[in-house]
Amino acid sequence: MEEEKQREERNIPGIVYIYSTYNNTIIHITDMSGNTLAQVSGGKITKHSRLKATPTVAMFAAKRAAEAAREHGITSIYVRIKSKAGSATPGPGANAAVKSLSREGLKIINILDTTGVPRGGPKPKGGKRGRRV
Repeated sequence: MEEEKQREERNIPGIVYIYSTYNNTIIHITDMSGNTLAQVSGGKITKHSRLKATPTVAMFAAKRAAEAAREHGITSIYVRIKSKAGSATPGPGANAAVKSLSREGLKIINILDTTGVPRGGPKPKGGKRGRRV
């Protein structure tokens, strides 16, 4: 009886990094100290380049990553979604990946958007006085 209670109480958290663009979706699961447990991308799931960013492929990638995380004992996760800096929304696979992780039995503690914000960026084209028309 005591062993069953300890097994239920053991709640090992992990961090899921989802990098989703319009070309691909990458799912990277680490433990709390940053050691990689699983890394799956859309390219590992499908051989067609045009399908790598679709929600269906992201769902299968998240499923495969969740299975690997559960083998390491991860039961709850912090989700960090990232996309290309400057883009308004993450790619089409981000929401499908989060939903699939939840369906696989991993308890989602927190979802955070860690997309970078451009701060000025590179020098614009056109020289000192700009483009003269």
